[in-house]
Amino acid sequence: MAKDETNSLGGRLARYARVGAAVGGLGARFAAERVLGVRLDRGRHASELRAALGGLKGPLMKVAQLMSTIPDALPDEYVQELIQLQSNAPSMGWVFVKRRLQSELGPDWAQRFASFEREAAAAASLGQVHRATLPDGTPVACKLQYPDMDSAVEADLRQLKLVFAVYERYDRAIDTREIHKEISARLREELDYDREARHMRLYGHMLRGEDRVHVPEPVAPLSTKRLLTMTWLEGRRLLEAKDAPVARRNALALAMFRAWYVPFYGYGVIHGDPHLGNYSIRDDDGVNLLDFGAIRVFPPSFVGGVIDLYRALRDGDEALAVHAYETWGFADLTKARIATLNLWAAFVYAPLMEDRPRLIEETNAGTYGREVAQKVHAELRRLGGVRPPREFVLMDRAAIGLGSVFLHLRAEVNWHRLFHELIEGFEVRALARRQAAALKFAKVPAAA
Repeated sequence: MAKDETNSLGGRLARYARVGAAVGGLGARFAAERVLGVRLDRGRHASELRAALGGLKGPLMKVAQLMSTIPDALPDEYVQELIQLQSNAPSMGWVFVKRRLQSELGPDWAQRFASFEREAAAAASLGQVHRATLPDGTPVACKLQYPDMDSAVEADLRQLKLVFAVYERYDRAIDTREIHKEISARLREELDYDREARHMRLYGHMLRGEDRVHVPEPVAPLSTKRLLTMTWLEGRRLLEAKDAPVARRNALALAMFRAWYVPFYGYGVIHGDPHLGNYSIRDDDGVNLLDFGAIRVFPPSFVGGVIDLYRALRDGDEALAVHAYETWGFADLTKARIATLNLWAAFVYAPLMEDRPRLIEETNAGTYGREVAQKVHAELRRLGGVRPPREFVLMDRAAIGLGSVFLHLRAEVNWHRLFHELIEGFEVRALARRQAAALKFAKVPAAA
């Protein structure tokens, strides 16, 4: 970590200065384009903004990655640049790692491991992972948070609010207030590794019947709020399988689908970050889930609304579609707004509508969902905009992120049957009972 980021006040001021310069330049250029008619070279400036954000290697980089996957949140030129940001921060040196481990586990921390690798196995925006071995021979992963992340997150969230304010001056199609609230809540939760350990136990419980989905087990005596020790799961990057035989690619797609949607339709819980670094694939074509920071618990009625909207689109039932949107928290639903929202919904639900094996997107065109999102965005702007409920940030990200995974795999699956297996006999009250029992088991709070 940079020296100025180890000090709360100094680190915060330094981040404000660096990001403020980049965002201020963005605001000035948008103003010049809008007020003075000066043509903005968005492609060039987007590249400059990516360089500025990527250099931070911290929470705002994570936010930028998140925003790059939310349809309509940023102009396409910026999306194309921000998706290039990689969660690969410079790792802490060994002297600093030892100091951090001593502060978390005490001066005898080394005696609690049979071995502990000095070099990080992975480094991301909020922390880094070291491989270690317990005295009984169990291989484990130790996820150690970078210093002063509380301060860095708060600084970055304030800067994100400025980014949104600038963007809404440029384009009022999307009211970003609820989006900012949701991102803020989830990022703050990601700093609490004790909470992530509970999420891990929750996923182990919800997916206990899935033979091809694997969840690490937290090691409580070696975990704290800023250190999470868990069993090590061997696996490879998903992209290594993109040229495998179609049967293998389909098997991986099936495992990924169930890893994400058994918890959602069975318990009202979603893993909101299908980032390539958050899972790996096994030799038996199973899937390892590795990160449980971005987890969202939904009210059972929200899940019911997802199924209601599917049925509304399938049957052409406009009243049921309105009911679904209102259940989620949409307001001011004119006929024109409903028709526009249905354009996006029809895209997301399209693979579920046909009872046959098919690609997730049969047009196979570029970035998953981008063309449809742009069309929806233009119409919402014409209609005066919409305020998406905050739950949609992670829900949409999961849907689009998984769609992109399935696109990479070129999987040909009967999505209709997979979906119907999960919702058969669905009843909101039954989901509420299962959810309450699972959350109690893992000591996870109910939906916010």
